[in-house]
Amino acid sequence: MKNFLSSIGNRIFFLLLGGIVVAVFATNWLAGNERRNTLRELRFQHLADRVEQIVQAVDNIPPAQRPIVLQAASNFGFEARMVADMNDAIGPDASPSTGPLTEMLQARLGEDRKIAVQRESECPPLRTDDARAPRRDTCRVIYISLHDQALMRLRLHQPGEPPALRARAGPGGPASLFGLQYILLFLVLIAMLAWLVARMATRPIRQLAQAASRLGSDIDHAPLAETGPTEIRQAAHAFNAMQARIRRQIQHRTHMLAAITHDLQTPLTRMRLRLEKVSDPGLQQKLIDDLGVMHGMVREGLDLARSMDSSEKIQALDIDSLLDSVCADAADAGQDVALQGSTRAFVMAQPGALRRCLTNLIDNACKYGKSARLSIALEQQKIAIRIRDQGPGIPESELEAVFEPFYRLEASRSRDTGGTGLGLTIALNIAENHHGQLRLRNLAEGGLEVLLELPPMTPAKNR
Repeated sequence: MKNFLSSIGNRIFFLLLGGIVVAVFATNWLAGNERRNTLRELRFQHLADRVEQIVQAVDNIPPAQRPIVLQAASNFGFEARMVADMNDAIGPDASPSTGPLTEMLQARLGEDRKIAVQRESECPPLRTDDARAPRRDTCRVIYISLHDQALMRLRLHQPGEPPALRARAGPGGPASLFGLQYILLFLVLIAMLAWLVARMATRPIRQLAQAASRLGSDIDHAPLAETGPTEIRQAAHAFNAMQARIRRQIQHRTHMLAAITHDLQTPLTRMRLRLEKVSDPGLQQKLIDDLGVMHGMVREGLDLARSMDSSEKIQALDIDSLLDSVCADAADAGQDVALQGSTRAFVMAQPGALRRCLTNLIDNACKYGKSARLSIALEQQKIAIRIRDQGPGIPESELEAVFEPFYRLEASRSRDTGGTGLGLTIALNIAENHHGQLRLRNLAEGGLEVLLELPPMTPAKNR
């Protein structure tokens, strides 16, 4: 369950982080495109302003003086000259020019003017004595007709990207390093936000999983708080309702079993008294033996009902002292019992229930295996109690089946020995109620080993 929740949290974290990063980069890309389009439009407007000023100035000059004025245009950052015909200049097969700059010029100068715009891939300097480094500018060649239908050719330098943008785009520059630091800081902040959101999203699921784990050992645990978003409240309400139904069903079953076994004791007692009046000694003894078996079944039925009842108070127990006391009681009853080892550990347990579990295991070992050899030790942060006998063991295929109620092995656990098939069931219920495990295995040298593992009390609880 912990790994499952961890995977859900990781999925939410990476989905949030990936989604936010993709959204930010997509927004940044769109903003960059919008910025470039805006800058391009501003450059086109700047070119259109210059062209409009030139055309208006040349329009008012007599045709004979125009070439003289245009020769000095290079001093103002552009090249201008008069041409004979537009087809001769751009070619007869060239298609009419369209684009933002052409549309701007048509709107400013009028629809009656002929306008053609070409872009040159190489932009030579305006003066041959220009010894500066090659420029990143581009050139626009514009053919435009004047009011008297004369054709003028303009070659204007269009500035390239601003230096700040070029520095940012260049690798290794200060601006690029600053941009990298900004991106890293942004990713760290986004990752922290995604982690916080993922943790908040999985917290209710984690609480629900912890409640489900506690439900197996403590059916009377306090219900979940029905707070939070609508879906979480609905899930908590459904879980609490399920816990209440399970608790009622267990209580009904336990009370029914206890009532049946308790009520059976009265007619069994009356039958025992009436058997005293049977005149045939042989028949009387057989009936008394059968009645004793029935009494044993009633007692173990009551023990089974108590093993499913978690109302006994849980407290800290010295497991070494408890096991030594149980073994001493068994030895006083004439059973062949021996104990070795110690742990100096404490467990949180129900004293009566845990004593009943150990007593059943020792009784089984002595009844079906002639003796019980117990050992206790700390193994892999668990208290391991091993009970070995010298009996015939259990077939491997039935090692799990013997924990079922009223299950008996005909060869070693018949009615003649007093077995009812509830001893191991009771022991297993008690072990699971204490967050422990109960396992059986056949020994290579013969006999059966019962392993009871219990979690020790943590130092925090011990304090």
